[in-house]
Parts: sequence; structure tokens; C-alpha cells
Amino acid sequence: MKSKRSKAPEPETGPRPEGVDPEAAGELDPAVEGSEEESATAGEAGDDPFAALEADVLKWKELAMRTAADLENYRKRAAREREESIRYANQSLLEELLPILDNFEMGMQAAAQEKDSMIYVGMEMVRNQFKDYLAGNGVTEIEAEGGEFDPNLHEAVSQEEAEGVEDGKVVRVTRRGFLLRDRLLRPASVVVAKSAESEEG
Repeated sequence: MKSKRSKAPEPETGPRPEGVDPEAAGELDPAVEGSEEESATAGEAGDDPFAALEADVLKWKELAMRTAADLENYRKRAAREREESIRYANQSLLEELLPILDNFEMGMQAAAQEKDSMIYVGMEMVRNQFKDYLAGNGVTEIEAEGGEFDPNLHEAVSQEEAEGVEDGKVVRVTRRGFLLRDRLLRPASVVVAKSAESEEG
């Protein structure tokens, strides 16, 4: 009589009973494991690149704004320098003409003794043309005599007592001064009044 051996039970392939944890059972679904790793990697790499991009965008934006501001300042400065070069282009020439005008005025004073002579009349015409030329180039004479001494416009060559003139006033002009528009072309050489009290002090 042959004995019957019992067969080992085959593993179950059906659905697991509810409430059974795969990890507790020593098993883990490969699909679940892969998805968890991918989500963790995406979370770590997702924040840093965006933050770095935002920092780069901010940096280049600030650089673009600074560059635009520098360019605008350069344009304004270039336009201002170009305008000044046009307005004051003849400054050196006019400065050289002023001593000639001084000598011409001295000749006019000598010729003034005979104002009816043709020499004086001709010189008067030349002087008027000279004045028109200076005025056309923006040159104006500095009004100094009788006014308050201004070191920005006047050059004091001496001081003297003058009756009826306040201390610090311009007594007379020894050499005329001129302005080229709003720029000093040559200061006026003047004599300044002083009081006897200031001399004693």
C-alpha cells in the first residue's frame, strides 16, 4: 500500500487582503517605489533652478536699467558740451580782440580834441562796427562804476578815499570788463573806495 504525500500549498496569486501593508509584508510595489523617488528628485531640483533664474533676471534687469541711465546721461552731457562749444566757440578770438579795442579807445580819446575831423569820424564808425561785432557774438560790457565791488566780475587794482562814495563802492574803471553771454570774458579793473576809518584801523 503506497503512502500519499501531501503537496506544499501554492502561493496565492489573488488580490491581497485589505489592510495588509506591503512594506510590513516585506514587499514593495516597484511602480510605487519609482514614483516616490522621482517626486523627491523633482522637488529637490525644482526650487533651486527657478530661484537661480529669478536672480539672473533681476541682475540683468538692473544692469540694463543702469546702462540705459548711463547712456541717457552721456547723451545729455554730449548735447550740453556741443551747445557750449557752439556758444563759446569764439571766446579765444574775442579775448585777443579786447586789447586791440583798448588801444583803439585810447586813440579815440586822443582824436576827440577834433571831433569834426574826418579822422575822428572814421574812427567813430570803426568803433561802432567793433561794438556791433562784439554784441552779435554775445559780448556785453560789465557795468562797474558806482556799483558795489564784486570779486566775481571786478579786479581791484587799488583803493582810495572818495568823498561821498561809500566804502566798497567802485570809484572808477581803469580797464573795461566784458561778459561772453553768462561767462566772464575779462574782469573789469577798478579802483575801490575806502573810508578813512578803515585806513586808520
